[in-house]
Amino acid sequence: MTTEELQEFFNAGGQILKTRDDQSPVFLKKDDGQSEEPTITFKLSEDSTCSWAKVDEVFGPEKLRPRIEPWLTALVQSEHLSSLIGSGLTHAVHAIANEDSLPGMDTITFDTLNEEIAAEAQRIAEHAGRDRGNFEDQIRAANELLRGLEIMAATKPNDAEEHSQVKALRKALENALRSFAHSILEGERNLFLAPADKRELAFNYLVSFLMSFASRSGTRERLHIFTTNYDRFIEAGADVAGLRMIDRFVGTLAPVFRSSRLDVDLHYNPPGIRGEPRYLEGVARFTKLHGSVDWVDCEGAIRRIGLPFGASDTKTFLELAGADAEGARRLMIYPNAAKDRETAAYPYVELFRDFAAAICRPNSTVVCYGYSFGDEHINRAIEDMLTIPSAHLVVISYGDPLGRIMRTYDALGRHAQITLLLGDHLGNLKSLVDHYLPKPAIDRTTFRMAELLRARWTAGNGQEETPGGSDAGVGTPTP
Repeated sequence: MTTEELQEFFNAGGQILKTRDDQSPVFLKKDDGQSEEPTITFKLSEDSTCSWAKVDEVFGPEKLRPRIEPWLTALVQSEHLSSLIGSGLTHAVHAIANEDSLPGMDTITFDTLNEEIAAEAQRIAEHAGRDRGNFEDQIRAANELLRGLEIMAATKPNDAEEHSQVKALRKALENALRSFAHSILEGERNLFLAPADKRELAFNYLVSFLMSFASRSGTRERLHIFTTNYDRFIEAGADVAGLRMIDRFVGTLAPVFRSSRLDVDLHYNPPGIRGEPRYLEGVARFTKLHGSVDWVDCEGAIRRIGLPFGASDTKTFLELAGADAEGARRLMIYPNAAKDRETAAYPYVELFRDFAAAICRPNSTVVCYGYSFGDEHINRAIEDMLTIPSAHLVVISYGDPLGRIMRTYDALGRHAQITLLLGDHLGNLKSLVDHYLPKPAIDRTTFRMAELLRARWTAGNGQEETPGGSDAGVGTPTP
């Protein structure tokens, strides 16, 4: 399909599913007789075939769930599990609480050198496969232009035009970053100020989503959550869930980002077992690949300031952190506004190193939700991961508006190692939590029940199969 055909397919309620033994993506179209949840039903597209559904057969979540939930449950019990969360999660949670769209990264107009910045932003966007530039492209272009002007101005007299351009562009960058930070905080504030019942519903779905992956037994390695988001929706959900997050920041009042990776963790000794400590449950590792609205470059260190969730302004908190000399230009929002290459690469180089080290291991699973595959530096690490035969990639998305997900799927080539759940039903946060994600708890009763049923079935029939065929019981491994 072309990008336009793919977009038409999703706009008509189409879904793309590839799990388990599917040789290729299965295209599902919405049944004309049904349109809304919970009675939504699907049929196979005319040019799509699979082993588990017949042509013209109408089915809904009751048929899709046995295909998806046990498979995902088995995958999230891999030895190494990471989740890569994009802006899709923030948009989904915000929509549940407010039934409105989240403030986006719209382009802005700079007071100085706007044409040059816009032209470079457009070039960056086209190189990344996008139709037009966004706010990040503009900031990246403006930073590079500012550095060039600073080099030129260094050898010119104080009254030269380059000095005035440097001053004007610095001010424009600060205003742009402050405005962008305020738009991020506005999204947080919308969630915080939503009606109590809708806010509670949004947090319930967010918590269930996070715990579906974080609920790992003490013998498995921690879930490592990676996100490209600047907002703090994930942190808010973790607080509500009681999920303890471990990151690179050390300290209490003003945590400082540490370059040395300290594998600090929480363990306990099970009763009756000596010398074999296990992980304490309810803990996950957390990395914000593109920085955060509450990270500040201050006096040669990256600090996390005490910025309240949904604060109305950043100025006061930047002053308290001692970063008011350049104001919002010190916010660590990727691409940041630092002056030199060393600072521009730090701390992001450390964060991306963590990402590559976490996923490029045998028996590793990466679950992507709401990530559009628009960052080449992230895509390269995923491509390297899939060169390991036991690694697996799960892509869940509300759609594919730019066609990048399906292009990446085709380009990666290792289709047997990729699971796809795309569409406004399969990628919808509500339907995912209600029907398809693993149970957000470590339920040993379910494990033991599966073992008991398996034992009774084989004893009564003299067979080695579980009820319902060889796939039944998938996703109930003994921890």
